[in-house]
Amino acid sequence: MGSQLLNQQPKFAVRTHNSDADLHSAPQGRSGSSLKNWLMGAELTAQIQGPHGKKNPEQSGHPWWQVMCLSGVDYFSTLGYQPAIAAVAAGLLSPAVTLVLVGVTLLGALPIYRRVAAESSAGAGSIHMLEKLLSRWSAKIFVLVLLGFTTTDFMITMTLSAADAAAHLEANPFVPTLMRGHHLLITLVLLGLLAAVFLRGFKEAIGVSVVLVGVFLGVNIVVLVAALLRVFSRPIVVGDWWTALTTSHGNVWLAVGLVVLVFPKIALGMSGFETGVVVMPQIRTKGASAVLKTADRVRSTQKLLTCAALIMSVLLLLSSFVTTLLIPQEQFQEGGASNGRALAYLAHALLGEGFGTFYDVSTIAILWFAGASAMSGLLNLVPRYLPRYGMAPEWARASRPLVLVFSATALLITLIFNANVDAQSGAYATGVLVLMTSAAIAVTLSARKKKQPYALVFYAAIALVFIYTTVANIVERPEGLKISSFFILAILVVSFVSRALRSYELRIDSVHFDRQALEFILEKPDVPVHVIAHRPDNFNLADYMEKRGREEWAHHIGDVENVIFLEIAVLDPSNFGSELTVRGLTVGNQKVLCASGAAIANNIASLALEIRDMTGTVPHIYLDWAAGSPFKNFLAYLFFGQGQVAATTHEVLRRAEPRLLRRPVVHVS
Repeated sequence: MGSQLLNQQPKFAVRTHNSDADLHSAPQGRSGSSLKNWLMGAELTAQIQGPHGKKNPEQSGHPWWQVMCLSGVDYFSTLGYQPAIAAVAAGLLSPAVTLVLVGVTLLGALPIYRRVAAESSAGAGSIHMLEKLLSRWSAKIFVLVLLGFTTTDFMITMTLSAADAAAHLEANPFVPTLMRGHHLLITLVLLGLLAAVFLRGFKEAIGVSVVLVGVFLGVNIVVLVAALLRVFSRPIVVGDWWTALTTSHGNVWLAVGLVVLVFPKIALGMSGFETGVVVMPQIRTKGASAVLKTADRVRSTQKLLTCAALIMSVLLLLSSFVTTLLIPQEQFQEGGASNGRALAYLAHALLGEGFGTFYDVSTIAILWFAGASAMSGLLNLVPRYLPRYGMAPEWARASRPLVLVFSATALLITLIFNANVDAQSGAYATGVLVLMTSAAIAVTLSARKKKQPYALVFYAAIALVFIYTTVANIVERPEGLKISSFFILAILVVSFVSRALRSYELRIDSVHFDRQALEFILEKPDVPVHVIAHRPDNFNLADYMEKRGREEWAHHIGDVENVIFLEIAVLDPSNFGSELTVRGLTVGNQKVLCASGAAIANNIASLALEIRDMTGTVPHIYLDWAAGSPFKNFLAYLFFGQGQVAATTHEVLRRAEPRLLRRPVVHVS
């Protein structure tokens, strides 16, 4: 058997683990209730396309403009409430502040995310760019913190959009009186319906988003054209606005300073860029090779981002202008007819109740579907990082349990904020701005790494703008940081608890043996292999002989024929799963296996099971007890991959192989 393996693998023999249970546990039948089987089913994951969903091999993707509708359903839906929020924040200066917002969008956010798309073509986004720039635990913790802000962004997108949809529904004159005064209840019902959609299944998202975005943009264009015609037919409204503006803000520099101070309050109008990058894998590509297809996907994504930014820039400018001129300022305040729904107010006032109702329906639909876009983002975001870090429970790989968790959180947030759009805008803006700031920093560091001085200066300037905007928003509206801190803390706690609970898994994806290692293991296939653990990087024959003499004294293995020393080097203990690479060498007359991985105990256990499967005999492992506090040793194992090796190796083996007679034997002295 040994010669056959050696002939098949001239350099390395590779054994791949599909799952720990499949290789080293007895086959088990289906167990548990039908409810559990339904919750843990993979159907929903298969329906939600993305980097972690099951892809149909016959699916060739979608045109970039259709994917733009999917990513833009959140971005475009902000027209439903952004003009009113800008009016509340800036008053008569709303058009000027919106002009600054458009400038930052086109000259800042757009260039940044065009570069993010070029450097993260798999759709991983700016978080992955920063992850690559850091290493080990610093990278993992930094990503977890960013995930907290990202979760804030997506969760508040769901709750704020549902709350604004409820406001549009409740304000419609044709809504029955029974439904009025129940804004919180309506919001909760909309969130419940959103959860029901995902629990049942989510299909044809792109097709639905194309229809919703097309109708919504169409009705908004009609309203804006009607509003502009009203302004042009009554030039006095422009004069009245200008007179009021110059009277209230006669000092130009004070007005400019006020615009700069107010700008962070309306920064949520830049949402959607990160989603635009995440959906990159959905775009149809052309090309004869993978390189050409990637280049085509990047170009299409850049078209998507540019087109969405231009559309929203024009619509935001026009909407801010006409709503400021045509709607009295008191109507924007809480309780006013246009609070949170400025364009809907104009639709009813200028085009009649019939068209206004149609506008309300389209707005309610797209706002509700904006929550679906956020939910999809969360369901793709969590499996991208946490399972890879070992920082998610096993059920987090299934979509339905996550839907329940996210939906329950959304309901709680809605109750806390009483479904108030204005109260949630600060938290929403915080999540959006932190993501954009991280993207700006990522491309700045990338330009520095690639030694591009002009790009470095440009992106650094944009990063400073976003840093200021983020800090100013947090100072002005600290509730955004508070709720983000809650998500960050929750993610950190759950992640490290999960890591501790899952640390006793094998955690090995595959094992690679070189020729010498295979010869050592298969030299005497009928004789059990006796593996003596030894500290790495001390290739001294006298030290090996001393170690062997100690094991002969402690365990009476003097007459054992097949003895091999094993040395494990920990490369990056922050990794959860890893490949185990095993090399063989001789030191004098002693055989030594050298390996590298993420955790010593798990590597020893996995290698012992591989030796058992290759030779057909149960190996014996010789380890030393760890000195010092057990708790300290556990922390050393959890964070540095070493400490309490003997006890952990035994526990990993016990969980991986429940059959005692098939389990490798652990000797400790």
